[in-house]
Amino acid sequence: MSLFTGQASAPAPNGLRLVAIVATHDRPGHLRRTVRALLQSPPAELAALVVVDNASRDDTRAWLSCVPDPRLHVLRLERNMGGAGGFAAGLEHARRTLDPDWYLLMDDDARPAPGALGAFHDSDLKGWDAIAGAAYLPQGGICDTNRPSRDPFASWRQFLCTVRHGREGFHLGPVDYAGARVVAVDAASFVGLFLSRRALDLAGLPDRNLFIYCDDTLQTLRLSRAGGRIGFNPALHFEHDTELPGAESASMPLWKLYYKHRNSLILYREAAGWLFWPACVVVLARWLAAARGHRGQRRAYLGLLARAVLHGLRGRTAFSHEQVLDWARMTPATPAREPEGQDTDTDCSVLNSVPSSCLQMKANAPGAATRT
Repeated sequence: MSLFTGQASAPAPNGLRLVAIVATHDRPGHLRRTVRALLQSPPAELAALVVVDNASRDDTRAWLSCVPDPRLHVLRLERNMGGAGGFAAGLEHARRTLDPDWYLLMDDDARPAPGALGAFHDSDLKGWDAIAGAAYLPQGGICDTNRPSRDPFASWRQFLCTVRHGREGFHLGPVDYAGARVVAVDAASFVGLFLSRRALDLAGLPDRNLFIYCDDTLQTLRLSRAGGRIGFNPALHFEHDTELPGAESASMPLWKLYYKHRNSLILYREAAGWLFWPACVVVLARWLAAARGHRGQRRAYLGLLARAVLHGLRGRTAFSHEQVLDWARMTPATPAREPEGQDTDTDCSVLNSVPSSCLQMKANAPGAATRT
């Protein structure tokens, strides 16, 4: 792991030091917009920014090296550890070297709306161990994949509500987003999530072996079950520039489906307790039926699904990403290409070039980040 390190600034007037953590891999177009949006906040609102570069193969490293803001810290991992590994590495680095009071987590395609960090500092944080912001799509609608939720198995009342209404029975809805008060939740995504120092002590670091999917839900669910309090603050707006396909979409690469299915089973088992096995029957039937949508890849889909189910039931996650790609009949050197808006590797060659003016700016900037 290599490191570009800058400096942390003074805490905000409320005495809290906030450090943002962004995990990225081969998405420079998104990353540039996110870094610029974060660093627009004054040092009193954002003490430092840690960008975890998951072994990007494009010009991400070169661009980050010429960002002149001394608050920027860049960790370059030797291999791609996914969002889970990236956030774990970023949190560990920030805790060890920056000693923040609060951490702010987000993907490289998510960014705070103007004034969001200031609103966080102005809000009443007493009694809360984590705060989830409200993630919206660029078009203005609520980002469905980032809706915070309540534990559907926390009580019989919540469980029956889930049985009657499905996903809507335990996820927050438009009424909560339009409200003015902080609402207690049990789980939230790593898109605009503020974690306190105590939250990290209670729940520990995310499970880096999950790679992608469910790492955020598992982390926040464990936090709430350890006695931590998570609140959803609808006044803290974030943009999530994503167009994720559905869970069973045939357009999703098989390797991503492996992680989604395996990690979902791990999450369901931890959340559902004794109800896991009845729920598992329903889930597996749905996943098997989804094979019809993978024309020309049904055998590969079913083979990878079998691995995902076996590993999920046994809680086995110690496999490298290269091994998963191999199972999906791909090679690490030729991953599937997807549009810029997808939450995976992308082909952004048009955005990869680093202008000479940027390099000159780095050379002339007295506070530019330096390599250590």
